[in-house]
Amino acid sequence: MSTRIVITGGAGFIGSLLARRLLAAPVALGGAEPVPVGELVLLDVAAPSADLAADHRVRPVVAPLEETLGELGAADAVFHLAGVVSSAAEADFDLGLRTNLDGTRALLEYARGHRVPPVLVFTSSLAVYGSDPAIGPAGVVDDDTLPRPQSSYGIQKFIGEQLVADYTRKGFARGRSVRLMTVSVRPGRPNAAASSFLSGIIREPLAGLRAPCPVPPDTPVALSSPRRTLDGILRAAEVDDATWGSRTAMNLPALTTTPREMADALDRVTGTATSGLIDWAEDPAIGAIVGSWPAEFRTPRAHGLGLAPERAFDDVVRAYLADHPGATC
Repeated sequence: MSTRIVITGGAGFIGSLLARRLLAAPVALGGAEPVPVGELVLLDVAAPSADLAADHRVRPVVAPLEETLGELGAADAVFHLAGVVSSAAEADFDLGLRTNLDGTRALLEYARGHRVPPVLVFTSSLAVYGSDPAIGPAGVVDDDTLPRPQSSYGIQKFIGEQLVADYTRKGFARGRSVRLMTVSVRPGRPNAAASSFLSGIIREPLAGLRAPCPVPPDTPVALSSPRRTLDGILRAAEVDDATWGSRTAMNLPALTTTPREMADALDRVTGTATSGLIDWAEDPAIGAIVGSWPAEFRTPRAHGLGLAPERAFDDVVRAYLADHPGATC
């Protein structure tokens, strides 16, 4: 017996990590016994990496999401990671709506067409919280804090959460929405996310390159390592419906830090003044977006599922170097 899984955004960074984890060992879905993956569909506008494409269990589908869903066939689980990130959604309103909102609705309709409702994990974002000009900063966010998104991206993600909840209430899917913190450190090139610099100020200096930090050094931020982010996504898919509980989205645990503390951790781990390659040059547009996000979270619901943040950013840097041994110059 095996399982069939679809990952949208399957060629992206988190999508690729998730694919490798799913292929490495049997997976439990919705409280069932673990079974191996028989077929893993990686749906994206880009092709997956060579190692994934070479696996006989992987079926790459390189096309826009809404053009291919009718041809995918039934799945036991769907991980919806595809989306247009924060700054890009803000710069191109129509693109954000098509991808983040219309794409999510199309995926839910795909799930609705199944005879047996699939487990569906939707990756939302801390950007659903914001500093409302009429109310003030969100402060410490707990599991019951009301989202007040202050960007198109945050609003689109919050609407997606509500759609997942309603399709789940109607029995069309077994939906679980998880709000991701900013993921750091990401390898590769910078992306269009407003938070991209929170990887760049570590990744680029390690490679001997200069990197800009567009916010003040003591700006508080909420981060999660790639490993802990993946743990949260998979845990959401594994548990049964009763253990998952509320249809409301779950905040994943966060490590609260600042760019200055990140730079200090970089120097401690490397034993050199590597952070000297960071250019502290503020960008008001980026600062306005990042500064509206809360930085401190209390996540008892996630902790109840065995999830926890990294203890310190030093551990995040060490994990990045262990996972990417060629990262340093």
